[in-house]
Amino acid sequence: MSHLHITRFAQSGAALPVALLLLLVITLLAVAGMRSSAVDFLMAGNEQYRQRAFMASETGIEQTMITGTYNPSVPTVTFAGGVPNTANDAYTANVVSQLGGAPQGAIWGSSWNSFSSYHFEVQSTGTSVRNSQATHNQGVAIIAPYSPAFSGPGGL
Repeated sequence: MSHLHITRFAQSGAALPVALLLLLVITLLAVAGMRSSAVDFLMAGNEQYRQRAFMASETGIEQTMITGTYNPSVPTVTFAGGVPNTANDAYTANVVSQLGGAPQGAIWGSSWNSFSSYHFEVQSTGTSVRNSQATHNQGVAIIAPYSPAFSGPGGL
């Protein structure tokens, strides 16, 4: 019996500190994994909002191309609207007359001299939630018949 009594006192009890240390390591790994997934979730959300702002900007160009006023005597015309089927996405588009509104005549001879072209730039800015924003530019050339009423090689 005395032999069992001596063995019992010889044990050092290292199992509890080792188990607590392993539990601490596992807890730290779990917390780090949760923080990493939370950051990944925010990054994915921000990318989605950036894509929505991109699509809003493209919608602004498309709607301006369809309904825009292309008058060379007006320096800038502004359009604004919301993106269909969305609650917060919107665009603001400007039609800016290029070359000071002057016509650019055809560079080829013969019948091309009876036409002129007017150049415009559509600048569209799309917005979405979390202040996401995207801006795109699209050039537009309008071909019109030549008119001597306007100065330059061509006219409207």
